[in-house]
This record gives sequence, C-alpha cells and structure tokens, in this order.
Amino acid sequence: MLFAELAELAVQAFRDIAERAWWWPLLICPVGGAAVVWATRRWFPGAEGSGIPQAIAEIHVDRHPPSGWRPLLSLRIVTGKLVLGAAALFAGFSSGREGPTVQIGAAVMNSLHGLLPRRLNIQRRHLIAAGGAAGIAAAFNTPLAGIMFAIEELNRGLEQRMSGLLIVAIVLAGVVSQALLGNTTYFGWVSYTGLKSHLQIVWVLLVAVACGLAGGAFARLMLLATDRNGPFFSAFRNAHPVAYAAVCGLLIAVIGLIADFSSFGTGYVETRNLFENDAQLPWHFGIDKFFATLLSYASGVPGGIFAPTLAIGAGIGNNIATLLADQIATGTVLVLCTAGFLAAVTQAPITAFVIVMEMVSGYGVIIDLMLVSLLASAISRAFCPPFYRTLAQRLTSPPQR
Repeated sequence: MLFAELAELAVQAFRDIAERAWWWPLLICPVGGAAVVWATRRWFPGAEGSGIPQAIAEIHVDRHPPSGWRPLLSLRIVTGKLVLGAAALFAGFSSGREGPTVQIGAAVMNSLHGLLPRRLNIQRRHLIAAGGAAGIAAAFNTPLAGIMFAIEELNRGLEQRMSGLLIVAIVLAGVVSQALLGNTTYFGWVSYTGLKSHLQIVWVLLVAVACGLAGGAFARLMLLATDRNGPFFSAFRNAHPVAYAAVCGLLIAVIGLIADFSSFGTGYVETRNLFENDAQLPWHFGIDKFFATLLSYASGVPGGIFAPTLAIGAGIGNNIATLLADQIATGTVLVLCTAGFLAAVTQAPITAFVIVMEMVSGYGVIIDLMLVSLLASAISRAFCPPFYRTLAQRLTSPPQR
C-alpha cells in the first residue's frame, strides 16, 4: 500500500508540474532517468526492472546458487524499489508498480525465513513464491489472480505441498487490501451488452490474433532491447548506462508531448477512463504507450510493465472498438484486448484473464476472455520466448565475454 501511495503521488506531482510548464518533461525525463539509473547501480543493484524475473531467479537458485551469486531479494533492495520506482514515475517514465510489488513481497517473505521455527520445515523458495503471489493480489486487489500467477509464473516445479502457505499469504493480502482500499475493482465496473452480431465469435477470434501479434512483438522487442549482446545500441548501453538512460528519457519526453501527456506514468488513469467511456485520448495512445514503455524498461529504471501493458491493450481495444462499433460492444472489446495483450506479453493466459475478470467483474464474458487469452498467448509463443522466464535465465547465467 505504501508503494501504491508513493506511485500515485509521484504521477500526480509530475502531471501538476507539466500542466503549468509544458517543457517540464523535456528536462525531468532525461535528468531524472539518468539519476535513477545511477542511484540504482550505485546503491541498489538488483532493483532495476520489473522484479518478477528477480523473484523467479531466486526461486531457481535457492538450493544451488551459482558462484558469485548476488542476492536479488533483500530489505535494502525493497527500499530501492520503493524510492527509485516512485522517482522514475515522477520523472515521467512509463512503468507500473505491480511487478515491483512482487519483488517487494518476495523479499519481505524471504527475510522472514530465518526467523521461522525449523520444525515448520518451510522452504525459502516457498516463502518467495507466496510473497510474490501476495504482491500481485494486493497490487490489483485480485486474490484469485494471485493464486493463478503463482501457479503459472512462480510455482512451476515447486511441490504442491506449499499451496496452503500460498493461499494463506494471498488471502491475508486480499483482506488487508480490501480493508484499506474497500471492496472495489481496479478499473471500476464495466457494462456488457448481449450479442450485437451473429459474427461476434469471428470478431473475438480476430481480436485474439491482433493482440497475440502485437503482444508477442512487444515482448520480443523488450527482450532485444534489454539483451547485453543485442542490437547495435547494446554496446553503448553497456558502456554508458547512465547516458543511455538519459537518451531514453529524452525520447520518452518527446513521445509524451506527441501523445498529449497521456503516455507518461502507469497508464492507470487513462485505462480507467477508457473503460468508463470518459476518455479524450488520441487515436495513437496505444502506440505511444507501447514505445514509451519499451524505452522505460530498456533504460534500466526500477518499474514493471503490468499496468502499462494493460493500458496498451486498452488503447488497441479502443481503436478496434471504433472499427467494429456495429459488430461487438465497446466494453467487451476493451476487456478482451486488455486480457489478450497481457496474455501475449507474459504468456501466462490464465493469470491474464483472471486478473482482468476480477478487475472489471467481467464474469459475463468469461468464455470470451479465456478464448482470447489462450489464443493470444499461443500466437505470441510461436515467435517469442516466455518474457519473464527469459529475463530470469539471464540473471542466473554468467555474462558472455
């Protein structure tokens, strides 16, 4: 909850200043991005990026850490994730707080391992998975999605005996989240209508294909942009990471000005406005958010991609809904595209459709949600490896010379 409050304050502070001085992003984005990356590398190595790959990597190396392994879960990193993650949002970067919340939850639970009685026989990696799942549940106020996330992303290969610990952690996170935030949905309540066309199933399949291709391309570009031995600019990033972050920040500022300031921050406000039919966004909002998020993640600042990915999916859905206005309900298209794009990026379709279903109380379109998420994920998998798994493997593999 602390991170959520810091993130909202940071985004609002950025917007308040930008409303009075349109040139503010051109200054704060490069300077702030460079400062955040410098501080991350200097004092909080391991806090950069999403946080989900770090949790997965720690689970995998729990029993046999490689030589020279530097822990990625600690209370020091939690501090860096909180402060520098909020600072990146204040600098206008397009990032989310949900991925970092996974690392924070995993780190907090990891710190408790040595304090538990040994007779309980609770393994460290079980606590990491439980903490990460609780982080997702608390961030989105979606307890069921926390369970699905743990099974699909964090719990692969772990024994089933940890399920009780996992569910307890998620239920507690859900209780605390609802006590502080109330019994609300993440994006509010979305109204659905019945079939507008007997060809709706065809349009649903086309939505799945579009989201699968777009989400797969996004994940593929993210992996290329963060590969130490990747494209031509990798050598410059490896040699001058702070200057590289400044260049990324300048490009993010330019994109934000083109997007009429809609591409800055998490994208939560813009996405919620789209769901509530109260958005005045440019038609290229989804494209702007796509590239702003890509640059933000590639820069190396602490920050996740869950919320921006949902915003990109909603932007794509808004454009498709305009084209299919007489064929399928707008609210349905937005929900399906949000889930489909998230499923394609993460290749965790069950988590994707459960998160979106709980966020908007979308039980009326659950079959369509499942279909779009599964198909979009399968299409993405055809030309892109699993995003978080690939990043985790990079963390556990020695750098190539």
